[in-house]
Amino acid sequence: MPETSAESAILMDAATGRVLYEENADERCLIASTTKIMTGLLVCEAGKLDQIVSVPSEAVGVEGSSMYLKPGEKLTRRDLLFGLMLSSGNDAAVALAIVVSGSVPQFVLLMNNRAERLGLSRTHFANPNGLDSEENFSTSRELAVLAAAAMKNSTFQSIVSQKSAQAAGRTLTNHNRMLWEYEGADGVKTGYTIAAGRILVSSAVRRGRRLIAVTVRDRDDWRDHAAMLDFGFSLLRETPILDAGRRVGEIRVLSGEKAYSALCVKEPLSVSVFPGEKPELQLRVPDFCFAPIRSGQAAGYLEIKVGTAVLSKQTVYYAEEVLQAEQKHKSLWQRIFGGSYGRTASKDTFPLWSGLPPKGGRAHPSPACPCEWKHRKSR
Repeated sequence: MPETSAESAILMDAATGRVLYEENADERCLIASTTKIMTGLLVCEAGKLDQIVSVPSEAVGVEGSSMYLKPGEKLTRRDLLFGLMLSSGNDAAVALAIVVSGSVPQFVLLMNNRAERLGLSRTHFANPNGLDSEENFSTSRELAVLAAAAMKNSTFQSIVSQKSAQAAGRTLTNHNRMLWEYEGADGVKTGYTIAAGRILVSSAVRRGRRLIAVTVRDRDDWRDHAAMLDFGFSLLRETPILDAGRRVGEIRVLSGEKAYSALCVKEPLSVSVFPGEKPELQLRVPDFCFAPIRSGQAAGYLEIKVGTAVLSKQTVYYAEEVLQAEQKHKSLWQRIFGGSYGRTASKDTFPLWSGLPPKGGRAHPSPACPCEWKHRKSR
């Protein structure tokens, strides 16, 4: 187990929420600029990142770290977002709050509503930048939950993973040294005030698994995060799931010379798991398809899950060709839908299924597979 210099710390698997290490993780603390994780997430969710905006006067000269905005300056929301997450601009936070919600108080209300939806019962925001306030606090555990949610947003993840960026004529450098010093690091945010101390929230991905590390009031945070992440990744074990060419089920074929086609994976499939995790396989294909179909044509995909968390997906293919049955006269169904290769039932109209449904596609669990197959209809 790692030892840290932090007053509070946690290491969490982002996909499942499983805690791999913790120390005083529920202790309430000031969170400084890690507040900007929520600000950045909300800005990404609001969209319109290429919209050109004018810097409001309230955003000029804000104390602390800054991207040095000028009153009335024109730049995009994306430029401000880079200034927020890389340069930790307190001025960018205020500008974005006003652009997105019309005022800082309205944006703070949005922040707290989003925290409530994430189940962050020990978190409260008082401003969008993290300047010291007794009403701006969280815990290591809830910062990790917030960071895991934010890193699921592809725009947010793309921005916080960049070491530097050009924005509105400025060269911005990310304050997060983990991006340079730790293999697989891809986020998320540093924080510091005299009252809050050094706070670091980091993310790294190895072997297909993302870990989130958080330390609060840690004088040696870069080294501690590397040690925590090394510990977490050392627990992973590669588990073979399916061999290349393994048949995983079959799908009903309408208007074909055969009633069903087998389904298979082309590549070997494996997954990295932590001790005690038991992966489950869930086959996601339509209830049926229309002939003709070709061998090797994509039919759907296979999910590898732990609980409700999807660890990976792999395409499944038709394992054999099924030609269209000879018919003197086309049915009304054929006249409407035709008979081109690979036509399938609409996923919007017909429910996806997994495991062994009562009709339509059927899964073929392999005796050698270390996973469980789901046996419920998926909607």
